Amino acid sequence: MSEPAPQKAPILRIEGACTNIAQYHILQGVDLEVPAGAVTMLLGRNGVGKTTTLRTIMGLWRAHRGRITFDGQEITALPTPAISRAGIGFVPEDMGIFSDLTVEENMTLAAASGPLDSARLDWIFAAFPPLKTFWKKEAGTLSGGQKQMLAIARAMAEERKLYLIDEPTKGLAPAIIATMAGALRDLKAQGASILLVEQNFGVARMLGDTCAVMDDGRTVWTGAMADLADDTSLQERLMGLSMETA
Repeated sequence: MSEPAPQKAPILRIEGACTNIAQYHILQGVDLEVPAGAVTMLLGRNGVGKTTTLRTIMGLWRAHRGRITFDGQEITALPTPAISRAGIGFVPEDMGIFSDLTVEENMTLAAASGPLDSARLDWIFAAFPPLKTFWKKEAGTLSGGQKQMLAIARAMAEERKLYLIDEPTKGLAPAIIATMAGALRDLKAQGASILLVEQNFGVARMLGDTCAVMDDGRTVWTGAMADLADDTSLQERLMGLSMETA
């Protein structure tokens, strides 16, 4: 009998991360691993610390305890620009686009290391056709779904090892959600790793390989996304509702 293929080391590991914001103890012990080349879903009810976890990884909020390791390097105390240069792209929940600049100018700024790669830009246009249509338009004139496409495309402007994406489908129409999901599948197929905060359980089930569930600033469950998707009682115990009814 042949031996099973060895699993890749996690590209991101968080160990006992605690983050305070002013007098509030937001993260109170987050343990999380993101396998290389996989989509990891970060799930949980509103206000449990999912966004804070992403912002702590990026160094936007500083963990006062614990350890964060990315691609074999500890990044816990690194400044945000250094974390970005190490190969992490971040799409915040508020999108972070520049409304007064054109789509082209937003994308050009996102490619910090040099001019936009034409082949990569063609791939982005194939994933998000409206961005090509409105290339010379100010980003503030785009629809909500088109702005979200631009926000994700900005993170994709350069090849990254890991993408942190915060609720990309929130408030979007089903057709736009399907476009987003297809782009993220393509990104994974290119070998990227993704940590995705998502409230849409259909999207989580479709895209997720692994999953971590948070509650009250802590990770309370980790495992295969399929295991959580197939266990209604576990969903209700961890999150208070079933994926079938969400």
